[in-house]
Amino acid sequence: MSSTAASPTKGEIEPDPAPAPPPGRWAPLRPLVLRLHFYAGVFVAPFLLVAAVTGFLYAGAFQAEKLLYAHELSVDAVGGAKLPVSRQVAAAREAHPEGTVSAVRPSPHADATTRVLLSGVQGVEPGHTLAVFVDPYTAEVRGALEQYGSTGALPLRTWIDEFHRDLHLGENGRLYSEFAASWLWVIAGGGLVLWFSRRRALRKVRGTRGRRRTLGLHGTVGVWAAAGFLFLSATGLTWSTYAGANIDELRTSLGQATPSVSAVAGGEHAGHGASATTGSGEHGVGLDKVLAAARAEGLTDPVEIVPPADDTSAYVVRQIQRSWPEKQDAVAVDPATGQVTDVLRFADHPLLAKLTRWGIDLHTGILFGLANQVALMLLALSLVMLIVWGYRMWWQRGRASAFGRPVPRGAWQRVSPAVLVPGVAVIAVVGYFVPLLGIPLAAFVAVDVVLGEIAHRRSRRAPALK
Repeated sequence: MSSTAASPTKGEIEPDPAPAPPPGRWAPLRPLVLRLHFYAGVFVAPFLLVAAVTGFLYAGAFQAEKLLYAHELSVDAVGGAKLPVSRQVAAAREAHPEGTVSAVRPSPHADATTRVLLSGVQGVEPGHTLAVFVDPYTAEVRGALEQYGSTGALPLRTWIDEFHRDLHLGENGRLYSEFAASWLWVIAGGGLVLWFSRRRALRKVRGTRGRRRTLGLHGTVGVWAAAGFLFLSATGLTWSTYAGANIDELRTSLGQATPSVSAVAGGEHAGHGASATTGSGEHGVGLDKVLAAARAEGLTDPVEIVPPADDTSAYVVRQIQRSWPEKQDAVAVDPATGQVTDVLRFADHPLLAKLTRWGIDLHTGILFGLANQVALMLLALSLVMLIVWGYRMWWQRGRASAFGRPVPRGAWQRVSPAVLVPGVAVIAVVGYFVPLLGIPLAAFVAVDVVLGEIAHRRSRRAPALK
Protein backbone atom coordinates (compact mmCIF):
# COMPACT_ATOMS: atom_id res chain seq x y z
CA MET A 1 0.00 0.00 0.00
CA SER A 2 1.33 3.40 -0.94
CA SER A 3 2.17 5.75 1.87
CA THR A 4 0.63 8.63 -0.01
CA ALA A 5 -2.98 9.39 1.03
CA ALA A 6 -5.48 9.11 -1.79
CA SER A 7 -7.61 12.09 -2.69
CA PRO A 8 -11.32 11.74 -1.85
CA THR A 9 -13.41 10.65 -4.79
CA LYS A 10 -16.77 12.07 -5.70
CA GLY A 11 -19.41 11.14 -3.17
CA GLU A 12 -16.93 10.50 -0.37
CA ILE A 13 -16.68 12.69 2.70
CA GLU A 14 -13.56 14.82 2.76
CA PRO A 15 -11.81 14.38 6.11
CA ASP A 16 -11.01 17.27 8.39
CA PRO A 17 -7.50 18.63 7.65
CA ALA A 18 -6.54 19.03 11.30
CA PRO A 19 -5.18 16.12 13.36
CA ALA A 20 -6.57 15.29 16.76
CA PRO A 21 -5.56 17.81 19.42
CA PRO A 22 -2.79 16.80 21.83
CA PRO A 23 -3.95 15.21 25.07
CA GLY A 24 -4.36 17.48 28.07
CA ARG A 25 -6.85 18.93 30.51
CA TRP A 26 -8.41 21.27 27.93
CA ALA A 27 -8.17 19.01 24.88
CA PRO A 28 -11.50 17.19 25.50
CA LEU A 29 -13.31 20.54 25.43
CA ARG A 30 -12.63 20.98 21.73
CA PRO A 31 -15.06 18.24 20.61
CA LEU A 32 -17.74 19.77 22.84
CA VAL A 33 -17.16 23.23 21.41
CA LEU A 34 -17.18 21.84 17.87
CA ARG A 35 -20.46 20.01 18.44
CA LEU A 36 -22.09 23.09 19.99
CA HIS A 37 -20.73 25.39 17.26
CA PHE A 38 -22.04 23.09 14.55
CA TYR A 39 -25.55 22.54 15.89
CA ALA A 40 -25.99 26.15 17.03
CA GLY A 41 -24.79 27.33 13.64
CA VAL A 42 -27.25 25.14 11.77
CA PHE A 43 -30.33 26.00 13.82
CA VAL A 44 -29.63 29.60 14.89
CA ALA A 45 -28.21 30.77 11.55
CA PRO A 46 -31.63 31.61 9.99
CA PHE A 47 -32.37 34.00 12.87
CA LEU A 48 -28.91 35.52 12.59
CA LEU A 49 -29.34 35.91 8.84
CA VAL A 50 -32.52 37.96 9.28
CA ALA A 51 -30.85 40.07 11.98
CA ALA A 52 -27.81 40.65 9.76
CA VAL A 53 -29.81 41.69 6.69
CA THR A 54 -32.12 44.02 8.64
CA GLY A 55 -29.15 45.40 10.60
CA PHE A 56 -27.39 46.17 7.32
CA LEU A 57 -30.47 48.05 6.10
CA TYR A 58 -30.78 49.94 9.38
CA ALA A 59 -27.17 51.12 9.28
CA GLY A 60 -27.75 52.49 5.78
CA ALA A 61 -31.07 54.10 6.72
CA PHE A 62 -29.39 57.10 8.41
CA GLN A 63 -27.96 58.38 5.15
CA ALA A 64 -31.06 57.37 3.17
CA GLU A 65 -33.21 59.39 5.57
CA LYS A 66 -31.21 62.55 4.92
CA LEU A 67 -31.85 62.20 1.20
CA LEU A 68 -35.46 61.06 1.36
CA TYR A 69 -36.60 63.72 3.85
CA ALA A 70 -34.27 66.55 2.81
CA HIS A 71 -37.19 68.96 2.30
CA GLU A 72 -38.48 68.50 5.84
CA LEU A 73 -35.06 68.40 7.53
CA SER A 74 -33.48 71.48 5.96
CA VAL A 75 -34.36 75.06 5.02
CA ASP A 76 -34.27 76.57 1.54
CA ALA A 77 -32.13 79.52 2.62
CA VAL A 78 -30.25 80.39 5.81
CA GLY A 79 -31.52 83.66 7.25
CA GLY A 80 -29.95 86.26 9.49
CA ALA A 81 -31.50 85.37 12.85
CA LYS A 82 -33.80 82.61 14.04
CA LEU A 83 -37.27 83.44 15.29
CA PRO A 84 -38.23 82.80 18.94
CA VAL A 85 -39.02 79.14 19.57
CA SER A 86 -42.50 80.09 20.82
CA ARG A 87 -43.33 81.66 17.47
CA GLN A 88 -42.15 78.57 15.60
CA VAL A 89 -44.30 76.36 17.83
CA ALA A 90 -47.29 78.64 17.24
CA ALA A 91 -46.83 78.23 13.48
CA ALA A 92 -46.71 74.45 13.88
CA ARG A 93 -49.88 74.49 16.00
CA GLU A 94 -51.69 76.64 13.49
CA ALA A 95 -50.94 74.12 10.76
CA HIS A 96 -51.52 71.10 13.04
CA PRO A 97 -53.88 71.87 15.93
CA GLU A 98 -54.38 68.16 16.68
CA GLY A 99 -52.86 66.51 19.73
CA THR A 100 -50.64 68.23 22.27
CA VAL A 101 -47.03 69.42 22.21
CA SER A 102 -44.93 66.72 23.90
CA ALA A 103 -41.50 68.14 23.04
CA VAL A 104 -39.73 70.76 20.94
CA ARG A 105 -36.35 70.31 19.26
CA PRO A 106 -35.05 73.75 18.25
CA SER A 107 -33.06 73.96 15.01
CA PRO A 108 -29.60 72.55 15.92
CA HIS A 109 -27.78 73.86 12.86
CA ALA A 110 -27.97 76.94 10.66
CA ASP A 111 -29.66 75.02 7.82
CA ALA A 112 -31.80 72.66 9.94
CA THR A 113 -35.50 72.94 10.73
CA THR A 114 -37.11 72.93 14.17
CA ARG A 115 -39.13 69.87 15.16
CA VAL A 116 -42.34 70.30 17.13
CA LEU A 117 -43.44 66.88 18.41
CA LEU A 118 -47.16 66.25 18.89
CA SER A 119 -48.55 63.33 20.88
CA GLY A 120 -52.08 61.96 20.93
CA VAL A 121 -52.56 62.56 17.20
CA GLN A 122 -55.17 60.34 15.58
CA GLY A 123 -53.67 57.95 13.05
CA VAL A 124 -50.20 58.02 14.63
CA GLU A 125 -48.96 54.74 16.10
CA PRO A 126 -48.99 54.46 19.92
CA GLY A 127 -45.62 55.45 21.30
CA HIS A 128 -44.89 57.54 18.20
CA THR A 129 -45.27 61.28 17.71
CA LEU A 130 -46.06 63.55 14.78
CA ALA A 131 -43.01 65.71 14.02
CA VAL A 132 -43.89 69.07 12.46
CA PHE A 133 -40.91 70.68 10.72
CA VAL A 134 -40.69 74.47 10.88
CA ASP A 135 -38.27 76.87 9.15
CA PRO A 136 -36.66 78.74 12.08
CA TYR A 137 -36.18 81.90 10.00
CA THR A 138 -39.62 82.25 8.38
CA ALA A 139 -41.86 79.98 10.54
CA GLU A 140 -42.89 78.17 7.36
CA VAL A 141 -44.14 74.66 8.06
CA ARG A 142 -42.21 72.40 5.69
CA GLY A 143 -44.05 69.18 6.43
CA ALA A 144 -44.98 66.64 9.08
CA LEU A 145 -43.77 63.06 9.53
CA GLU A 146 -44.28 60.33 12.08
CA GLN A 147 -41.31 60.00 14.45
CA TYR A 148 -40.21 57.25 16.79
CA GLY A 149 -37.66 57.03 19.59
CA SER A 150 -35.13 59.33 21.17
CA THR A 151 -32.95 59.28 18.05
CA GLY A 152 -35.70 60.95 16.02
CA ALA A 153 -36.23 58.08 13.59
CA LEU A 154 -38.54 59.03 10.71
CA PRO A 155 -40.81 56.59 8.81
CA LEU A 156 -38.10 54.82 6.76
CA ARG A 157 -35.73 54.17 9.65
CA THR A 158 -38.63 53.40 12.00
CA TRP A 159 -39.93 50.69 9.67
CA ILE A 160 -36.49 49.10 9.31
CA ASP A 161 -35.80 49.44 13.04
CA GLU A 162 -39.01 47.63 13.97
CA PHE A 163 -38.34 44.97 11.34
CA HIS A 164 -34.87 44.40 12.81
CA ARG A 165 -36.16 44.39 16.37
CA ASP A 166 -39.38 42.36 16.17
CA LEU A 167 -40.22 41.59 12.51
CA HIS A 168 -43.29 43.85 12.92
CA LEU A 169 -44.83 41.20 15.17
CA GLY A 170 -44.90 43.22 18.39
CA GLU A 171 -43.56 42.00 21.74
CA ASN A 172 -43.67 38.33 20.73
CA GLY A 173 -41.56 39.14 17.70
CA ARG A 174 -38.81 40.54 19.91
CA LEU A 175 -38.02 36.99 20.99
CA TYR A 176 -36.42 36.38 17.59
CA SER A 177 -33.87 39.18 17.98
CA GLU A 178 -33.12 38.28 21.60
CA PHE A 179 -32.63 34.64 20.60
CA ALA A 180 -30.20 35.69 17.87
CA ALA A 181 -28.29 38.04 20.18
CA SER A 182 -28.17 35.40 22.93
CA TRP A 183 -26.48 32.86 20.67
CA LEU A 184 -24.30 35.09 18.49
CA TRP A 185 -21.58 35.41 21.14
CA VAL A 186 -21.63 31.64 21.78
CA ILE A 187 -21.17 30.84 18.10
CA ALA A 188 -18.51 33.52 17.64
CA GLY A 189 -16.63 32.48 20.78
CA GLY A 190 -16.79 28.81 19.81
CA GLY A 191 -15.47 29.63 16.36
CA LEU A 192 -12.50 31.44 17.89
CA VAL A 193 -11.68 28.47 20.10
CA LEU A 194 -11.83 26.08 17.15
CA TRP A 195 -9.74 28.32 14.91
CA PHE A 196 -6.91 28.91 17.37
CA SER A 197 -6.89 25.27 18.47
CA ARG A 198 -6.13 24.11 14.92
CA ARG A 199 -4.46 27.06 13.19
CA ARG A 200 -1.03 25.36 13.13
CA ALA A 201 -2.51 22.31 11.46
CA LEU A 202 -4.41 24.46 8.99
CA ARG A 203 -1.21 26.21 7.93
CA LYS A 204 0.26 22.82 6.93
CA VAL A 205 -2.72 21.80 4.84
CA ARG A 206 -2.11 21.96 1.10
CA GLY A 207 -4.84 22.56 -1.42
CA THR A 208 -7.41 25.32 -1.60
CA ARG A 209 -10.37 23.54 -3.14
CA GLY A 210 -13.60 22.11 -1.86
CA ARG A 211 -14.50 22.08 1.79
CA ARG A 212 -11.00 23.05 2.88
CA ARG A 213 -11.18 26.31 0.97
CA THR A 214 -14.63 27.07 2.38
CA LEU A 215 -13.37 26.26 5.87
CA GLY A 216 -10.43 28.63 5.41
CA LEU A 217 -12.66 31.49 4.27
CA HIS A 218 -15.17 30.84 7.05
CA GLY A 219 -12.49 30.73 9.72
CA THR A 220 -10.45 33.70 8.56
CA VAL A 221 -13.38 36.09 8.20
CA GLY A 222 -14.88 34.78 11.44
CA VAL A 223 -11.71 35.51 13.39
CA TRP A 224 -11.45 39.06 12.07
CA ALA A 225 -15.13 39.79 12.72
CA ALA A 226 -15.48 37.94 16.05
CA ALA A 227 -14.81 40.97 18.27
CA GLY A 228 -17.55 42.88 16.46
CA PHE A 229 -20.00 40.00 16.85
CA LEU A 230 -19.27 39.72 20.56
CA PHE A 231 -19.89 43.46 20.94
CA LEU A 232 -23.16 43.38 18.96
CA SER A 233 -24.39 40.44 21.01
CA ALA A 234 -23.59 42.07 24.36
CA THR A 235 -25.08 45.46 23.49
CA GLY A 236 -28.11 43.94 21.79
CA LEU A 237 -28.97 42.06 24.96
CA THR A 238 -28.96 45.24 27.06
CA TRP A 239 -32.35 46.31 25.69
CA SER A 240 -33.86 42.88 25.01
CA THR A 241 -37.00 41.71 26.80
CA TYR A 242 -35.75 39.13 29.29
CA ALA A 243 -31.96 39.43 29.39
CA GLY A 244 -32.31 43.22 29.26
CA ALA A 245 -34.58 43.21 32.30
CA ASN A 246 -32.06 41.08 34.20
CA ILE A 247 -29.23 43.40 33.21
CA ASP A 248 -31.21 46.46 34.34
CA GLU A 249 -31.98 44.79 37.66
CA LEU A 250 -28.31 43.93 38.16
CA ARG A 251 -27.21 47.49 37.33
CA THR A 252 -29.78 48.90 39.76
CA SER A 253 -28.61 46.59 42.55
CA LEU A 254 -25.04 47.77 41.95
CA GLY A 255 -26.05 51.44 42.00
CA GLN A 256 -25.26 51.79 38.30
CA ALA A 257 -28.71 52.65 36.93
CA THR A 258 -29.06 55.59 34.56
CA PRO A 259 -30.12 58.64 36.61
CA SER A 260 -32.73 61.17 35.53
CA VAL A 261 -33.23 64.83 36.28
CA SER A 262 -35.95 65.66 38.82
CA ALA A 263 -38.92 67.21 37.03
CA VAL A 264 -40.66 68.38 40.21
CA ALA A 265 -41.16 72.16 40.27
CA GLY A 266 -39.55 73.53 43.42
CA GLY A 267 -40.07 76.46 45.73
CA GLU A 268 -43.12 78.25 47.07
CA HIS A 269 -44.31 78.97 43.53
CA ALA A 270 -44.72 75.29 42.66
CA GLY A 271 -48.10 74.75 41.09
CA HIS A 272 -48.53 78.42 40.17
CA GLY A 273 -48.21 79.82 36.69
CA ALA A 274 -47.89 76.39 35.13
CA SER A 275 -51.21 76.29 33.33
CA ALA A 276 -50.88 76.15 29.57
CA THR A 277 -52.89 77.19 26.60
CA THR A 278 -54.55 74.12 25.13
CA GLY A 279 -51.84 71.73 23.98
CA SER A 280 -49.41 74.53 23.01
CA GLY A 281 -46.48 73.59 25.24
CA GLU A 282 -46.38 77.16 26.61
CA HIS A 283 -46.41 76.99 30.42
CA GLY A 284 -45.70 79.86 32.80
CA VAL A 285 -42.65 81.82 31.68
CA GLY A 286 -42.74 80.13 28.27
CA LEU A 287 -40.41 78.19 26.02
CA ASP A 288 -37.98 80.99 25.19
CA LYS A 289 -37.10 81.86 28.80
CA VAL A 290 -36.80 78.18 29.65
CA LEU A 291 -34.41 77.65 26.75
CA ALA A 292 -32.39 80.69 27.80
CA ALA A 293 -32.08 79.29 31.33
CA ALA A 294 -30.82 75.99 29.95
CA ARG A 295 -28.30 77.80 27.72
CA ALA A 296 -27.01 79.62 30.78
CA GLU A 297 -26.28 76.20 32.34
CA GLY A 298 -24.16 75.27 29.32
CA LEU A 299 -26.67 73.14 27.39
CA THR A 300 -25.63 73.68 23.79
CA ASP A 301 -27.38 72.29 20.70
CA PRO A 302 -28.93 69.91 19.99
CA VAL A 303 -31.49 70.04 22.79
CA GLU A 304 -35.06 68.94 23.41
CA ILE A 305 -37.55 70.88 25.54
CA VAL A 306 -40.22 68.80 27.30
CA PRO A 307 -43.17 70.81 28.71
CA PRO A 308 -44.41 70.13 32.27
CA ALA A 309 -46.61 67.07 32.61
CA ASP A 310 -48.92 68.79 35.13
CA ASP A 311 -49.20 71.82 37.45
CA THR A 312 -46.57 70.46 39.83
CA SER A 313 -43.97 69.59 37.21
CA ALA A 314 -41.09 71.51 35.71
CA TYR A 315 -39.84 71.88 32.18
CA VAL A 316 -37.05 69.47 31.29
CA VAL A 317 -34.41 70.55 28.80
CA ARG A 318 -31.96 67.85 27.77
CA GLN A 319 -29.18 67.53 25.27
CA ILE A 320 -29.82 64.86 22.66
CA GLN A 321 -26.49 64.55 20.85
CA ARG A 322 -25.55 60.87 20.90
CA SER A 323 -22.62 61.13 18.50
CA TRP A 324 -19.10 61.54 19.81
CA PRO A 325 -18.57 63.52 21.96
CA GLU A 326 -21.94 62.78 23.54
CA LYS A 327 -24.02 65.62 24.96
CA GLN A 328 -26.45 64.21 27.51
CA ASP A 329 -26.72 66.93 30.20
CA ALA A 330 -30.20 67.86 31.44
CA VAL A 331 -31.81 70.57 33.56
CA ALA A 332 -35.23 71.15 35.08
CA VAL A 333 -36.68 74.67 34.94
CA ASP A 334 -39.52 75.94 37.15
CA PRO A 335 -42.31 77.19 34.82
CA ALA A 336 -43.39 79.83 37.35
CA THR A 337 -40.01 81.52 37.88
CA GLY A 338 -37.81 80.36 35.01
CA GLN A 339 -35.21 79.24 37.55
CA VAL A 340 -33.23 76.03 37.15
CA THR A 341 -34.27 73.59 39.90
CA ASP A 342 -32.11 70.58 39.08
CA VAL A 343 -29.04 69.84 36.96
CA LEU A 344 -27.82 66.43 35.78
CA ARG A 345 -24.45 66.11 34.04
CA PHE A 346 -23.58 63.13 31.88
CA ALA A 347 -20.11 63.28 33.40
CA ASP A 348 -21.68 62.37 36.75
CA HIS A 349 -23.45 59.24 35.46
CA PRO A 350 -22.27 55.92 36.93
CA LEU A 351 -19.68 54.07 34.83
CA LEU A 352 -22.00 51.26 33.74
CA ALA A 353 -24.67 53.80 32.75
CA LYS A 354 -22.12 55.54 30.51
CA LEU A 355 -20.89 52.26 29.03
CA THR A 356 -24.47 51.20 28.31
CA ARG A 357 -25.21 54.50 26.58
CA TRP A 358 -22.03 54.35 24.48
CA GLY A 359 -22.57 50.68 23.68
CA ILE A 360 -26.13 51.16 22.46
CA ASP A 361 -25.20 54.19 20.37
CA LEU A 362 -22.27 52.32 18.83
CA HIS A 363 -24.56 49.34 18.14
CA THR A 364 -27.11 51.54 16.37
CA GLY A 365 -24.53 53.41 14.28
CA ILE A 366 -24.86 56.82 15.94
CA LEU A 367 -21.73 57.20 18.07
CA PHE A 368 -19.21 57.77 15.26
CA GLY A 369 -21.56 58.72 12.46
CA LEU A 370 -20.86 57.53 8.92
CA ALA A 371 -17.73 55.55 9.89
CA ASN A 372 -19.77 53.73 12.54
CA GLN A 373 -22.51 52.94 10.02
CA VAL A 374 -20.06 51.63 7.40
CA ALA A 375 -18.41 49.39 10.02
CA LEU A 376 -21.80 47.95 10.99
CA MET A 377 -22.66 47.27 7.36
CA LEU A 378 -19.36 45.42 6.89
CA LEU A 379 -20.02 43.36 10.03
CA ALA A 380 -23.50 42.49 8.75
CA LEU A 381 -22.10 41.43 5.38
CA SER A 382 -19.45 39.34 7.14
CA LEU A 383 -22.12 37.54 9.15
CA VAL A 384 -24.16 36.83 6.00
CA MET A 385 -21.09 35.37 4.26
CA LEU A 386 -20.16 33.27 7.30
CA ILE A 387 -23.65 31.78 7.38
CA VAL A 388 -23.51 31.00 3.65
CA TRP A 389 -20.07 29.39 4.01
CA GLY A 390 -21.22 27.46 7.07
CA TYR A 391 -24.13 25.89 5.21
CA ARG A 392 -21.86 25.26 2.23
CA MET A 393 -19.45 23.28 4.43
CA TRP A 394 -22.38 21.26 5.73
CA TRP A 395 -23.41 20.52 2.12
CA GLN A 396 -19.88 19.68 1.00
CA ARG A 397 -19.35 17.30 3.91
CA GLY A 398 -22.58 15.43 3.32
CA ARG A 399 -25.64 16.58 5.20
CA ALA A 400 -26.78 13.22 6.58
CA SER A 401 -23.33 12.25 7.82
CA ALA A 402 -22.77 15.71 9.28
CA PHE A 403 -25.77 15.32 11.55
CA GLY A 404 -24.82 11.78 12.32
CA ARG A 405 -21.21 12.34 13.31
CA PRO A 406 -19.86 15.91 13.34
CA VAL A 407 -18.30 14.88 16.65
CA PRO A 408 -18.86 11.62 18.56
CA ARG A 409 -21.16 11.83 21.57
CA GLY A 410 -19.88 11.42 25.09
CA ALA A 411 -16.90 13.76 24.78
CA TRP A 412 -17.88 15.46 28.02
CA GLN A 413 -17.06 12.26 29.91
CA ARG A 414 -13.38 12.76 29.13
CA VAL A 415 -13.30 16.33 30.48
CA SER A 416 -11.50 16.77 33.81
CA PRO A 417 -13.89 17.46 36.73
CA ALA A 418 -11.70 20.47 37.59
CA VAL A 419 -12.78 21.97 34.25
CA LEU A 420 -16.24 20.44 33.85
CA VAL A 421 -17.76 21.45 37.21
CA PRO A 422 -16.83 25.19 37.08
CA GLY A 423 -17.83 25.23 33.41
CA VAL A 424 -21.29 23.86 34.16
CA ALA A 425 -21.69 26.40 36.98
CA VAL A 426 -20.77 29.30 34.69
CA ILE A 427 -23.16 28.06 32.00
CA ALA A 428 -25.96 27.78 34.58
CA VAL A 429 -25.44 31.37 35.78
CA VAL A 430 -25.24 32.76 32.25
CA GLY A 431 -28.29 30.73 31.23
CA TYR A 432 -30.26 32.18 34.14
CA PHE A 433 -29.48 35.78 33.16
CA VAL A 434 -29.86 35.06 29.42
CA PRO A 435 -32.88 32.70 29.32
CA LEU A 436 -33.09 32.47 25.53
CA LEU A 437 -29.63 30.97 25.67
CA GLY A 438 -30.12 28.80 28.77
CA ILE A 439 -33.50 27.26 27.87
CA PRO A 440 -32.62 26.21 24.27
CA LEU A 441 -29.22 24.96 25.46
CA ALA A 442 -30.86 22.77 28.11
CA ALA A 443 -33.32 21.49 25.50
CA PHE A 444 -30.48 20.73 23.09
CA VAL A 445 -28.57 18.77 25.73
CA ALA A 446 -31.70 16.82 26.71
CA VAL A 447 -32.53 15.92 23.11
CA ASP A 448 -28.93 15.04 22.36
CA VAL A 449 -28.75 12.73 25.38
CA VAL A 450 -32.01 11.01 24.43
CA LEU A 451 -30.92 10.54 20.81
CA GLY A 452 -27.58 9.24 21.98
CA GLU A 453 -29.23 6.72 24.29
CA ILE A 454 -31.55 5.55 21.47
CA ALA A 455 -28.58 5.13 19.12
CA HIS A 456 -26.66 3.26 21.81
CA ARG A 457 -29.52 0.80 22.43
CA ARG A 458 -29.96 0.18 18.71
CA SER A 459 -26.27 -0.55 18.33
CA ARG A 460 -26.48 -3.11 21.16
CA ARG A 461 -29.54 -4.80 19.63
CA ALA A 462 -28.04 -5.03 16.14
CA PRO A 463 -25.56 -7.89 16.90
CA ALA A 464 -28.30 -9.87 18.66
CA LEU A 465 -30.51 -9.76 15.56
CA LYS A 466 -27.82 -11.13 13.27
